[in-house]
Order: sequence, then C-alpha cells, then structure tokens
Amino acid sequence: MDELRLLISHLSDWQTIVDILLVALVIYGLLHLFRGTRAVQVLRGIVVVALGIALITSFFQLTAFSWLVRNATPALLVTIPIIFQPELRRALERLGRSTPIPGRNGRSSAAARLVDEVVQATSILSRRRHGALIVFEGDTGLQEYIETGVPVDGEVSSRLLQTIFFPGTALHDGAVFVRGSRVLSAAAVLPLTGRQLTDVQLGTRHRAAIGITEGTDALTVVVSEESGAVSVVRNGRMVRRLNDSRLRKILQNFVRA
Repeated sequence: MDELRLLISHLSDWQTIVDILLVALVIYGLLHLFRGTRAVQVLRGIVVVALGIALITSFFQLTAFSWLVRNATPALLVTIPIIFQPELRRALERLGRSTPIPGRNGRSSAAARLVDEVVQATSILSRRRHGALIVFEGDTGLQEYIETGVPVDGEVSSRLLQTIFFPGTALHDGAVFVRGSRVLSAAAVLPLTGRQLTDVQLGTRHRAAIGITEGTDALTVVVSEESGAVSVVRNGRMVRRLNDSRLRKILQNFVRA
C-alpha cells in the first residue's frame, strides 16, 4: 500500500511517467507480436495473474506468499520461453521476414496472381476428382505442422498444385502449406477435429481442414475426391460447394486482410 501511494505521489515526475509508458509499451508490443497466435490468450492470462499478485502483495503483508513469489519468479522466467518456443520463433520470423504476405503490403498484383493460380488449380482438380487440401497460413504460426510434411519451398502455381495432388504421387495424400506466395511443404499431417460430422461425404480431408482452423486463423481449401466439390474452412466453419467466383472472392479477402 505504501509503495502504491509513493508511486502516485511521484506521477508528477516526468521520468516516472516515461517509465510507466515504456512498461505499457512493452506489454502492448508483446500482445501485438503474439496477436492471432494461440499464445496470446496465455500471455494475457500471465499479465492478469502478475498484476493480481502485485496488488495482493502491495495491500497485504503476506510473508510466506511473498517468499513463494520471489523464489518462483526465476523459474517462471526460464519456463516461459520454453513454453512459447514455437510462437517466439514465429514472432521473430515475422519481424525479420523481408517479404511480407502478398497483398498485405499493397502488392495487389502478386495477391491477384496467387489467387488466380489457386482458383485455376482447384477448378481442374475438381473436374478430375483429385482430392486436395491446401492450408493458407495466417498470423498464427503453423511451423510445427509444416515440419510434418516434405519441404517444397516453391512458388505457388496451378501446375505445381496439380502435380502434388495427382493420384499416385508420393505427396498427394496430405496437406499443402502456403505462406505468402510460396508452397512450404506437402504431404503434411493435420490435427483432426473432434466434432461429429453428420454428412457422410465429409471424410478425413474435411475433418483435417476443420481441425487445423479450430485453434488458428488459417484458411483451408478442400477438394473432395468423391464429389469434386470445393469447400473453404475458416475458424472451424465450412462453406461448401463453391464455384470459381465465390472461391476467388474468399481468397482475395483473406490475402488482403
């Protein structure tokens, strides 16, 4: 309590104000850096718990609790980077990436080309009844799933996607990951949704497409091997039987968001 009063009495000091603003800026920067990732909820929870502990120890003289907090803090500082390792790596990649996602920095021509190639590929795959599953990475880091596939690192093109999903090829059975304008990997393994799907036409590809979007902001495009129907999944919700025009509009909105 005394420390809180002392802090309030020093708010007229410009150095104290700058100090508080810098702390607030660091917290805001961390939340913004992890925005859209699964770690942001945990990070917010940690901030709330830390503020709660600070208020409790300021208002009440809890000797044993204060001792526990002081001795647990070093262990937490070591544990947090381990828990957030995938998200931290993803965040550093976002900071150091020299080529942002096309369309998100005004490169409309590159975004338009990406959408054209994907729409053309899905249209051909749909007519031929070649099953396909394409995952477009958003802000949420998906590196742990990308690494389950075979590295490709090629420019997105209709021919490349058709080749990957051609039946009988080594890479056709699995998911393709797209980041920006590049195919990162193929034949990747995705988590399956635990929801019960009533439609018997929704197979493993559709369950995987829903599963990867339930905890991330990714968008998936699915081509049914049985019916040739094209579907899009976002936030665990599926839109089915899309024509080329509707698919184009959805992809344009995603890459330009």
